[in-house]
Amino acid sequence: MIHIPILRHGVPYKSLDVIRVPHHRTRDTFVEMSQVNGGIIRRDLRDETQADARAALAQVPFLRLLEICARAADHFLNDPLPLGDAEQSPADYVQQLSATTGMPHALVRRNMSRIAGVMTEMRTVLRGLTRGLDLSLLDAGFGEHEGHALSFYPRTQSLGVVLPSNSPGVHSLWIPAIALKIPVVLKPGSAEPWSPFRLAQAFMKAGCPPEAFSYYPADHAGAGEILRRTGRSMFFGDVSAVGSWEGDPRVELHGPGYSKLLIGDDQLAGWERHADLIASSIADNGGRSCVNASGVWVAGSHAEQVATTIAKKLVQIVPRSADDPQATLAPFADPRVAARISQQIDIGLDTPGAREMTAELRDGPRLTEHDGSTYLLPTLVLCDSPGHLLANREFLFPFASVVKVTDDEMARMPEPMGKTLVVSALTEDRRLVDRLIGSPHVDRLNVGPIPTNVISWDQPHEGNLFEHLYARRSFQAAVAI
Repeated sequence: MIHIPILRHGVPYKSLDVIRVPHHRTRDTFVEMSQVNGGIIRRDLRDETQADARAALAQVPFLRLLEICARAADHFLNDPLPLGDAEQSPADYVQQLSATTGMPHALVRRNMSRIAGVMTEMRTVLRGLTRGLDLSLLDAGFGEHEGHALSFYPRTQSLGVVLPSNSPGVHSLWIPAIALKIPVVLKPGSAEPWSPFRLAQAFMKAGCPPEAFSYYPADHAGAGEILRRTGRSMFFGDVSAVGSWEGDPRVELHGPGYSKLLIGDDQLAGWERHADLIASSIADNGGRSCVNASGVWVAGSHAEQVATTIAKKLVQIVPRSADDPQATLAPFADPRVAARISQQIDIGLDTPGAREMTAELRDGPRLTEHDGSTYLLPTLVLCDSPGHLLANREFLFPFASVVKVTDDEMARMPEPMGKTLVVSALTEDRRLVDRLIGSPHVDRLNVGPIPTNVISWDQPHEGNLFEHLYARRSFQAAVAI
């Protein structure tokens, strides 16, 4: 039996309490994780202990940390690394992550490459987060930029991260904290303990101080302790989970994205050239990312045509075995979750004003089994108005609504769409673009044929990690220091 220990500032610790994680298909226990209780978290996250970990990482020069990130990327991708009392090869990692989450091997490898890419391109990532600052100034605590004296101080001694299980790609979001000299306190997702542990081991093998990594498999109470006791944190979860922390500036929330594609009226004549882009925005990475499109908003005169065309592409995505290189659809680790989601969609469809376009093109139900695993087949719904129950929903599989937009609603865009993580605006209408640029409801804006799920390394994903971790102070010096 594989056993994953706790990491207490880099030191493995085996607990008598364990969390048993099942294989997604057989439901037999596949791995055990040592479970940490609130008392250990409180003890390990005392102010002085966090300060010691921060001091160990702060002593490493910034340029050296960039080198460590690049070496850690190579270890993560290519080397066997410690996993409890055993070793984990890259192939083991792919198979183990797939076993507990259901994610096909091809998607796991794609996410591995994405994570390693962020580590390798850390200088570019941080240049985007800091607008070109030379972060060697973090070594001394002050420096110059374009002739101006600058000084930044850390808002926290460590970054707490409460992680999900939906996709390994989210780990690329906390990794820059290490290059920014801030230790991390990681609470893994219940079905995905593999990535954060392997990343910690890769960094330590590359020469990063072990004190910079704490790894605490825990229950909801333990997650709360991490959020309360770290000065800054990131929290990934659904609406019900993250809602209680909304408004707390210490906690950067990563909930549903409600990402959308907006087809401008000026693009209606030739919209079909964007059909593959729209389908990939919905379905890439198994539809499990917050940057996957969950809505396509278009003038009502073209909505049914758009929905029919995209539905034809989505129904071609079918369940395949986990090791099939063509597999792009992930089963649900817990079949009950899939059943609940399907029921929620059916309830929405019972409300007048919505029609499931994919159901008219495929044989069999949305909820299905293949090779002993439970799947939700890609689903596209046509909604008559933005007010429909399914017009602004997001689920952990390829699901999207094509929403009919009136002339008045298009003239008020993006207000009718509500809060949106990513908007890909297929338009050259400058008035529409100006409204999108001026809207506080759009976090990421793509203008032109850019999929919602394409993220540039030099652009922040959601929030700005550097500004979350550091604050600028006024700084003047009349003596040489």
